[in-house]
Amino acid sequence: MDFQTMLFEATAEAGPECNGISRTVLARGAWVDVRRAWLPAADDVFATLLHAVPWRAERRQMYDRMVDVPRLVHTYLVDDPLPHPVLTRAREALSAHYLPELGEPFRTAGCCYYRDGHDSVAWHGDRIGRGRSQDTMVAIVSLGDPRRLALRPRGGGESLSFELGHGDLLVMGGSCQRTWEHAVPKVAGAGPRISVQFRPINVF
Repeated sequence: MDFQTMLFEATAEAGPECNGISRTVLARGAWVDVRRAWLPAADDVFATLLHAVPWRAERRQMYDRMVDVPRLVHTYLVDDPLPHPVLTRAREALSAHYLPELGEPFRTAGCCYYRDGHDSVAWHGDRIGRGRSQDTMVAIVSLGDPRRLALRPRGGGESLSFELGHGDLLVMGGSCQRTWEHAVPKVAGAGPRISVQFRPINVF
C-alpha cells in the first residue's frame, strides 16, 4: 500500500473537500475545473463499483446496423442509493460547493466501465434535456487506470485534453455541454477504468 492510498483511506470518513480546485476558462462561456487525487478511499470505491454496480452492455443504431457500445454502463437515478458512502459524500460536497453557480444540487450518477483501451466514448455533449438550452454542470470522478478526456469546440477549433488519474475530479461547467464536445478516445493499451458522472436532474 503506497502513501497516497493510505492518505485516501485515512480521510475517507471525513469525505472529499472542494479546496484546491483549478479552473481552466474556455471559449464561448465554458470552463473546466480539475482537482487531482480528490476522492478519498479511491481503491475501495473502485473495487466496490467493479463488483456491486449492475453493469450492462448497450447496443446502438449506427447508420444501417446495430453496434455494441464500447463500454459498460449503469445510471443511478434520483433517490437511488449509491453503491459506496464515499460517493454519497462526494455528491453532497459537490452540490454544496457549486450551488452558488449551479443553483441546484447534483441528483443522478451515471457510471461507465472502460474495461481496457478498446473501450471509449465518442465526441458528444450532454445535450438531452436542459443541457441543450441552458448552462449546467457535469462532475466526473475518475477511478482506475489513467485515461485522457479530450475537449473541442463544437463546430471546429483547437482541442485540448486532460489526463484523469485514480481519484481525480473534473467538472465541466458554464456553456460547456452546448458549445463544446468531449470524448474518451481509444488507446493502444490501458487497464480498467470507471468514471462516475454526477449531473443535475434532467441533464443527460
